Amino acid sequence: MAPLVGRQTELARLAGVLDGLTGTGHGPAVVDVTGAAGIGKSRLVAEFCARARDRGLTVLRGRATEYERHLPYQPLADALADLDSETGIPSPFAEAHTMDRFALQRAAAAFLTRIARTGTGLVVALDDVHWADPASLELLDHLVRHPPRRAPVVIVVARRERQTAPRLVAALTRGVESGTVLRLELGPLDRDACLAALAPDRPAGLAAELYTASEGNPLYFLALLQAGRPAGLSSLLLDELTPLTDDQRRTVQAVAVLGDHAAPALVAAVTGRPEHELESDFRELTVRDLARPGPDGRWALRHPVLRSLVHDTTDPTLRTRMHHLAAAELARIGAPVSERAHHVERALTGWDPHAVAVLTEAARQAAATAPASSAHWLGVALAHLPERPVHGVPRRDLMLRRAEALGACGGLRESRDLLHEVISLSPPGTDDGARALAVTLCAVMERHLGRYTEAVALLRRELARGADLSPAETVRLGLELGSSAPHASPYPDVRDDVARTLELARSLGDEVAEAGGLAVTALGEAYEGNPEAAAEATDRAAALIDSLTDQDLAGLCEPLARLSWAEAFLERYADAERHAERGLVIARRGGLLYVVPHLLLCLSHLHVMTLRLASALELAEEAETIARGIGSDELLAFVLASKAQALVPALPPGDGGAVAVAEEAVARAGAGTGWWASIAWCVLGFAALHAGDPVRARAALLRAGGEDLAGLQPGMRPLFTEVLVSASVLTGDHGDARQWAERARKEAERLDLMAQRASALRSRAQVRLAEGDLAAASELFEQAAEEAGRGRGGLWEAQSLLMGAPLTASAGRPARARAMWERAVRLSGEAGAHLLTGLAEAIRPAVFVESETGPEVGVGRGADAGTPSPEPAAVQLPVLAALSAREREIAALVAKGLTSPAIAERLFLSPRTVETHLSRIYRKTGVTSRAALAALQTRDELREGNA
Repeated sequence: MAPLVGRQTELARLAGVLDGLTGTGHGPAVVDVTGAAGIGKSRLVAEFCARARDRGLTVLRGRATEYERHLPYQPLADALADLDSETGIPSPFAEAHTMDRFALQRAAAAFLTRIARTGTGLVVALDDVHWADPASLELLDHLVRHPPRRAPVVIVVARRERQTAPRLVAALTRGVESGTVLRLELGPLDRDACLAALAPDRPAGLAAELYTASEGNPLYFLALLQAGRPAGLSSLLLDELTPLTDDQRRTVQAVAVLGDHAAPALVAAVTGRPEHELESDFRELTVRDLARPGPDGRWALRHPVLRSLVHDTTDPTLRTRMHHLAAAELARIGAPVSERAHHVERALTGWDPHAVAVLTEAARQAAATAPASSAHWLGVALAHLPERPVHGVPRRDLMLRRAEALGACGGLRESRDLLHEVISLSPPGTDDGARALAVTLCAVMERHLGRYTEAVALLRRELARGADLSPAETVRLGLELGSSAPHASPYPDVRDDVARTLELARSLGDEVAEAGGLAVTALGEAYEGNPEAAAEATDRAAALIDSLTDQDLAGLCEPLARLSWAEAFLERYADAERHAERGLVIARRGGLLYVVPHLLLCLSHLHVMTLRLASALELAEEAETIARGIGSDELLAFVLASKAQALVPALPPGDGGAVAVAEEAVARAGAGTGWWASIAWCVLGFAALHAGDPVRARAALLRAGGEDLAGLQPGMRPLFTEVLVSASVLTGDHGDARQWAERARKEAERLDLMAQRASALRSRAQVRLAEGDLAAASELFEQAAEEAGRGRGGLWEAQSLLMGAPLTASAGRPARARAMWERAVRLSGEAGAHLLTGLAEAIRPAVFVESETGPEVGVGRGADAGTPSPEPAAVQLPVLAALSAREREIAALVAKGLTSPAIAERLFLSPRTVETHLSRIYRKTGVTSRAALAALQTRDELREGNA
């Protein structure tokens, strides 16, 4: 191995990574080494691994290879190949066929954590990642975004920047920005160091000339040194093969064809020579540094560039024959079908039923864990299938399978286009159901692409065939219509279609389809804010689904997703969680990955409502992984909106993290106006409000719903309207606040749902507070808290309590105010709701009123009765000290109860300028209401007076 030249800066930074693993520090979870071919990435990684071993860490090394890009999980599997016997912990890839690819990603992360905990730490080094297969890229993307933080694990990737998949580049760049990824970009070697280390005995003039020709690339420089003259890199490397005998050259070619599978026995099978005759060849290749043995007895050429040159310059006929012999030998020894498929593909020159059978079996095994590889192998099989009538049905079936695989790995448009071909190959009247299946699947792809109008038109055209369809096909198409149509138009427009589908399913005795129709009805009515109809359909759907087995629902588990969302909207949280968890198990087991995000997001929503924020975020992030893999902007918009919804209460007051996520959500939603786009804009408004920007919050809500709010989800309109009320109060638009609050009251009365009633009560309370009626506001906040508490909605109960506690104290009921505050803190603290605990600390002085005898007793968090509980040191700091003089002046006037127009008139400012100042004040102090700001101002004035 060539000596490591220079790179002292990089080595120092890598030493810091090891310090973070073995010491008390916490370094980056991923090291990203980039640079051109031959620049020394592998050599630097090897040095890092050696130093890690010296510190007692477990080191695993794997690499991707240029000609095996469709072998699923090759780099990780390569790294873990020899680990099982050493640790006794089975590799997750050994059981890959039993799980979907996202479950495998989590299993791989957990596996690395376990390995790290068996010793002092773990380094996983993956080379040539720019050649990694799509499944490996997805896994790396997952590990970059969700690194194993509870164990000393660092992942090192070496890659060429220009050849790396954009998605992995984006994930690594986000990691660099967040501090979880250390990027080392390797440039040319220093001239003096290069000449001193690599050419100490060469004439200075010649060495300098060769360095200039190499442009500081060590691989090129070493090749030039060996040749002793300037020349192109390719010709120099090929010149190294000139002295070889024919047998030695054939051995080199076999190693290039076999890649990482070049065991001596396999090389012997490919070259047609006895294994013992190869020993002298390998000795000579080692002396010439053309090939190097690995720890597992397999051989590899010195550098990937050399392998590429040898492989590509080998006679095509000989290369094809070598791949054919490799596939035959791998079949003889019982190698995995995926390894055989790689060589079968490269040996295939025409129609070969046996070869196509290998490819289709490899595709079947990879469908759940590596759908991109599955789609590739099915594409190869299709490319070699003769264009003859006898192959028409097999061709159509392969196309259907490939379309499913493409849809699963994010190739939605390619899947849709392929399904169009399948539909054209399946004329109406065929009785095998393939056409209806293709139309349904095509509508699913259109739905995921956000092309709801096209999905509905396709389904309605097919349903119009009437008598040509079997009843079962009509039900299948009708259920998908019920899923797609509400995104293109209001649910009432498709209500009759769903009813007919439901009646037909019932007449057929198809309980699974009946459950599907009832779930569509339940969700549609719940979304539209028709609680009685929604409750009736929900009750019937739940009773039927609960009576079915998991096997009954295995092929159609979407009803569980729709039912759980309907129950969530109806505030039946326990039932919703039960059905979502069951649906998740079934969807994972059956590989129905397009359903999984909806179930995860339903669970995340439920955990937010019931104040389980850590798990809510985990669920949303898992859904994000899947959504990014699927490649649907519409779905990703919904996922990111849900993640932002969980981040709002989880982050401290004034933190803009949720806003950033919500901004990406609306960007993904684009110019859409449907359900998911509306939700994304509403969540942006919610996040902006709590980040201290009421003007933006109001604009976002009106963008979501329009001036008449018709675009807001009817079943949750009071809750969304509350954002408008809060924004209007904070900006001094009390007339608008009153109008929005009155509308929320009417909507909540119609819906008769506890969380919606609580929201409407908070809206009315804010209006009363803005009008100066503290007693009425206090009473309304308390009613809101009681209403939310009855519905087991911990989030809204805690928020209502905190909004009302200072007012209750001001109304002369300090004991009640303390009880409200303490319950809110208990709910929030256990949940990690930093927004609410931050608000609790901000209003604490207003709740626990100080007197001449000191603080009231028994008021601290967790304090025993009768024990004084002073404020924490952090709370004793002057929170308003960060404000400018003008901002302090405005805060003081807010504390006196002045509206924004009144403040503007007094200070000779425009109302808009006052609103801008207030937005800054809210961001700096972290409060989100005038009452909280007034409490802060009063507390600081008292302290200044006592100073």
